[in-house]
Amino acid sequence: MAANIIVAGGGIGGLATALALALQGHRIELLEQAPAFTEIGAGVQLGPNATRRLLALGLGKPLAAIAAKPDALTVRSAASNAVLGRMPLGSAVEHRYRAPYYCVHRADLHALLLKAVRARKQVTLSTGARIVDVRRDDNFVCVASADARAWEGDALVGADGLWSLVRHQVIEADAPPRATGHMAWRATVAQQALPVALRCHGVEVWLGPRLHAVAYPVRGGRLLNVVVIAESIPTGDVRDWDQAGSLAALQQATGRSGAGLQALLEAMPAWRTWTLSDRPPLKSADQMASGRIALLGDAAHPMLPYLAQGAGMAIEDAVALAQALGSTDAAGVPQAFARYAAERWQRNARVQSRAQRNGTIFHATGPVRVGRDVAMRMLGKVLLDQPWLYKG
Repeated sequence: MAANIIVAGGGIGGLATALALALQGHRIELLEQAPAFTEIGAGVQLGPNATRRLLALGLGKPLAAIAAKPDALTVRSAASNAVLGRMPLGSAVEHRYRAPYYCVHRADLHALLLKAVRARKQVTLSTGARIVDVRRDDNFVCVASADARAWEGDALVGADGLWSLVRHQVIEADAPPRATGHMAWRATVAQQALPVALRCHGVEVWLGPRLHAVAYPVRGGRLLNVVVIAESIPTGDVRDWDQAGSLAALQQATGRSGAGLQALLEAMPAWRTWTLSDRPPLKSADQMASGRIALLGDAAHPMLPYLAQGAGMAIEDAVALAQALGSTDAAGVPQAFARYAAERWQRNARVQSRAQRNGTIFHATGPVRVGRDVAMRMLGKVLLDQPWLYKG
C-alpha cells in the first residue's frame, strides 16, 4: 500500500520530492506558504549529478528545452581578467559523467517541475498554507496552517528552506542560521543587449580579494545571469534577503577588480542583493530524519553557493528519499526515513564543507591568493573537475 505523505515547501526541492514520491505510487499533500507557486532568484547551475536525477524523473526533453549548455568553465583574475584555469564542459562532461552540465533560470526549472507535479493525480497542491503547528505520534503526523486548515498523513517531509519550521521537529535545540558576512548581488540581462565582447556562452568566474563573480547563460542562452559575492557586514534582519541593490554599493564592494569585470557589472540594468547565511555541516543522520519526519535541501543542510550545489543536493535528496521509501506502506515509513538519512548525511556534509572551503579559496588574499593562482595555472582542469561530486 502507498503512504500518505505531507511535503512542506513548494520550491525546487519540494516539487522534486513530490514528483519522485508520486512516481513511486505514494499520495502527496504539497503545502506552499505563498499564495501561489512561484520562484524567486535567477540562475542555477546543474551539474551532472543533478541532471542525471532529473533525467531519471522523466524530465530530459523539457529540461533540455529550457537550459543553456555551457561550453567551458573559465576562471579569471578579477584584477587583470587573465585566465587562471579552464575546464571543458559541453560534450566532454556529458560523455564523462553520462549526464549534461546545464545552466537554467530558477523560475524555468521551478515551472518545469510544477507542470510535471500537476500532471500526477496522486499530488494535491495547497497554497497559502503557512505551517504553524506540527503534531505527531508513532502512527501519524498532523500539521496545521495559520488559516486554521489541517492535514494528516503517514509522514512529513520538510522542504521549507533555510528558516524551516519543520526542522525543529527533528532538531529540537536548534540554533538559527548564522550570518556569514557575505553579500550577494545578482542580475540578468538579454545577451543581445550586451556588446559582443561581454556576451557569455560558458561559465565565467572572476576571483578577487574577498570577492568573486560568476556569469553564465540561462534560458537557452538568451539571457546572461551574473552573480557577485563580496565579504561585507550585513545590516538589518538577515531574512531580508532579496532587496534592490545599487550599482554604487556593488562598485564599492568590487573596487579592487579591474576594467574587464567592471564593464560587465556596469552593463547590468538592475541588481538585487541579499545576505548569505548557512549552518554548520551535518554531524549525523539524526539531523535529517526523526521517526515519521524527514528534512531535505536547505531545511536540512543549507550551504554557501561556492560549489553551485544547493539545488543539486535538494534534487539528490528528493530522489534518494523516494528510493528509500519505494513502495513502503505507512508502517515502514520510520525505517525508510532512517535509511534515507543514513545514506545522505555524509555526502551533504561533505558538500557543505567543500563549499565553505571554496569560499575561503575564492576570496583569498596575500600569499594564499598567489599560491592559488599559481596552482590554477598549472592544474586548472584537474582542480576544477569534481569527479567525487559529479559521479555521485
